[in-house]
Amino acid sequence: MSTDTLLRVEKGNAAPEELAAIAAILLARAAAAPADTSAPTIRSQAGWRRLERTPGFRAPHSWQG
Repeated sequence: MSTDTLLRVEKGNAAPEELAAIAAILLARAAAAPADTSAPTIRSQAGWRRLERTPGFRAPHSWQG
């Protein structure tokens, strides 16, 4: 693989040292990712509320917005 196509700078001019630093960061993050991502966690309750199940009135000073 050619180093010209490994990373592409969209805007500006990056020095070879800057591209090497970005590549090192990306490779380190990829290596630190958890290996076992095949079993997703299943939540028993949704993380959001359905609007039709909420009360119709909320006080103007309510934190629930």
